[in-house]
Amino acid sequence: MSATDVPAPVRPAYGAAARAEWERRTNSFTELAKQVRAAGLNDRTPGFYLALFSGLVVALAAALAGHVLLGESWLQLLIAAALGIIFTQFAFLGHEASHRQVFASGPANDRFGRLLATFFVGISYAWWMTKHTRHHGNPNQLGRDPDIAPGWVSFTDEDAAHATGFRAWITRRQGWLFYPLMLLLGLDLHQASIRRLFRPGQLQGRGIELTLLGVRFALYLGMVFWVLPVGMAFAFLGVQLGVFGLYMGVSFAPNHIGMPIVPHGVKLDFLDKQVLTSRNVSGGWWATALMGGLNYQIEHHLFPGMPRPGLRHARRLVRQHCARYGVPYVENDLGEALTIVVRYINDVGWAARHSFMCPAAVSIGRG
Repeated sequence: MSATDVPAPVRPAYGAAARAEWERRTNSFTELAKQVRAAGLNDRTPGFYLALFSGLVVALAAALAGHVLLGESWLQLLIAAALGIIFTQFAFLGHEASHRQVFASGPANDRFGRLLATFFVGISYAWWMTKHTRHHGNPNQLGRDPDIAPGWVSFTDEDAAHATGFRAWITRRQGWLFYPLMLLLGLDLHQASIRRLFRPGQLQGRGIELTLLGVRFALYLGMVFWVLPVGMAFAFLGVQLGVFGLYMGVSFAPNHIGMPIVPHGVKLDFLDKQVLTSRNVSGGWWATALMGGLNYQIEHHLFPGMPRPGLRHARRLVRQHCARYGVPYVENDLGEALTIVVRYINDVGWAARHSFMCPAAVSIGRG
């Protein structure tokens, strides 16, 4: 199956038994959801999230204290790298709050998520929520999933072929540049958030987000430039942003890149839509800690409100269910997943190189 073409499950044109089997498969998610509820996997786990949040606050306080105590030293770059990791872990927790995984109350999750995203991570919660909700509704679907919209990286041959200027230069080399570009992801998330907050139009929580972001950057940047000389301070911020962006990219890229892309307008049932376009990362508890639960991407997409501790238990039920109904379930270790990501991005860039060299040949080949 091509990574850029996922046909919808074909409904049999004749035969009552065949049609009944097709309907049983497409409606089977209800059966799976009942098993998950019976196992209590959607129950809130406040103790886990309290311990996780407390641990991250302690780690952040320790890193900032070390920053002040160490003073003018190039060893500060190690603290900058640690902060990049800590901020990413706060982002994982904010992601879970946005999915109502932390508290039973929706407003409580939103308040907590907004605090985590703006004050601890430095990005707009409302901007990210709008984008991420669209992604979950139609993962990897052309024209509907903003995560595969044309940008500095192209995810389809067509987008790559239409790239122009400097973006075209990057597209042709994007396989090699993919992870270096991730070093800039943190800076891109910050600037995109600020631009959205100042753009006209309705946006929930705009005032409080601008306030929290302003306080966050004033305190953080003020501390960095107070402790370090200007050149070292910029190096500190560069390392922190680079580690944050790379860590975020490495954690999110394996989830869907290189998995089938759904053509615009194609209709899939919920189970197929979420499972066929998602990839799990194996590794057990260490992968869960490293990726904030994103390693169970299939289960997360099927049950987005499920707390992190329940995902590994749901994996067994989902794998059994997919095997029973013939739904492909993809799981790779992290090294394999990252290799697949780079290979896929490189293939798209390779297609772009050929299209730039001979557009007519590419057009004939696709026709």
